[in-house]
Amino acid sequence: MIKQLSLVGAAALLAMAAATSAATEPRTLRLVPHADLKTLDPLFNTAYITRNHGYMVFDMLFARDSKGEVRPQMVDTWTRSDDGKTWTFKLRPGLKFSDGTPVTAEDCIASIQRWAKKDTLGQAMFAAGASFTADSADSFTLTLQEPFGLVLDALSKPSGLPPFIMPKRLASTDPTTPVTEMVGSGPFLFKRDEWVPGNKVVYVKNPDYVPRDEPADGLAGGKRVKVDRVEWIYIPDGNTSTAALMNGEVDMIEQVPPDYLPVLESNDKIQLSTSVASQGMAVLNALHPPFNDPRARQAMYYLVNQNEMVASMGYPEQYRVKYCPTLYICGSPLATDAGAAPYAKPDVAKARQLLQQAGYKGEKVVMLYPTDHLSASPVTVLAQHMKEAGINVDLLSMDWASLAARRLKKDPPAQGGWNVFLTWGGYYDASTPVTNPWLSAACGNSLPGWPCDKELDALRVSWIREPDAGKRKEIAAQMQARAYESVPYVMWGEFKPVFAVRGLQHTELIKGGIPVMWNIEKP
Repeated sequence: MIKQLSLVGAAALLAMAAATSAATEPRTLRLVPHADLKTLDPLFNTAYITRNHGYMVFDMLFARDSKGEVRPQMVDTWTRSDDGKTWTFKLRPGLKFSDGTPVTAEDCIASIQRWAKKDTLGQAMFAAGASFTADSADSFTLTLQEPFGLVLDALSKPSGLPPFIMPKRLASTDPTTPVTEMVGSGPFLFKRDEWVPGNKVVYVKNPDYVPRDEPADGLAGGKRVKVDRVEWIYIPDGNTSTAALMNGEVDMIEQVPPDYLPVLESNDKIQLSTSVASQGMAVLNALHPPFNDPRARQAMYYLVNQNEMVASMGYPEQYRVKYCPTLYICGSPLATDAGAAPYAKPDVAKARQLLQQAGYKGEKVVMLYPTDHLSASPVTVLAQHMKEAGINVDLLSMDWASLAARRLKKDPPAQGGWNVFLTWGGYYDASTPVTNPWLSAACGNSLPGWPCDKELDALRVSWIREPDAGKRKEIAAQMQARAYESVPYVMWGEFKPVFAVRGLQHTELIKGGIPVMWNIEKP
């Protein structure tokens, strides 16, 4: 009898130990991201994986809600003078960086100044004579020489190059030099000691982060972290990532490879959701032949069959648009067909003619092929049509992170540079003339491809300065018509990426197109 009691007691102790272990084990959310993280500085490139990392680690002064309206984020209160030339901002109390130091007005000013040296909206704001002064530790003033109606739009820019806030000592870094020390103002801490490029990125809850009181909405509101730890597990093979989700080894796939949608749709433990519409973008290097000539760039439009290229990704019809004429996302407030008519149907003969007029004589055209990116299949489709038009395509395979690094090089293609790469932009990026990266790139920009068109620059300035919404829409249409002539990039179609989750609650914020990890619960 005594022996039996001892066994029962031992079993009880083991059960208690197991329960205690389960209670103390960190609640970990595992996400398969769309690409490998190699660049940490969110101002160093426009790659979405770097932007997503920025949202984990940093916060912003203002943010957009689910309706696209600007809401205060790190800012508590602000005022605007009647003439629109003076703005004052007061920070929320208790804001700290991840190293425990307080967030100050000088940190915010330095962050905005560094951001503005690279971002189109920031450059436009400073072109209006912007200057900042710190009034106290937690308040600062923006003074403009002329009204700039997009102040809040600029400070809440959600994608491309968001104006994240970092300590002054880091924000003082030259914008052409990447910041590598991740001292953030956001809801998570980056665990550099656990970062394994090509494999895993780890974040833990920031104990010093103070969320807003109001509910989370879009990118705005209270960023309440409800898990202890987030792991990005990079799995470039679609079959492996799908199996990992179905087996419960990961909790979410940020972008489901389209070929695996039917498999996941049949699994009642998996929930699929679409994010906002995205636009395919073919970027042409305007620094080197043949695409330094606009006629060669126009030729590429005649080689694009939107439905064919998007369908090649594997998306069923409900996730793609057969043809979209606008550079601003179909159905968006600025959507227009201005300038699109000549390119509505592919014309290989016309493309060949334009290439000849541009002086192309069969030189190699280096096309970057990302093996682990949604644009992989469209690259092969476009490459085939380029060959049909007589272009000597040199297709170079690499992962997306390597492509993102190579596209920054201005060297001639034969010396490590490039001529063409494909990417895509989400709704936040593509829907206006100043957020669409390649449409908003003024001459002298640092954006890969380095487009330059003085007429587009003048129209963009007019759009920014025009207070009337109706007239701004007219200018946006003029910009699109000009873009179809000067071709800062080639739009190759529209689709909606799909993300998949297993056993997670409150993932609705991700439908905005950015995989924010706050407010998600893992039971």
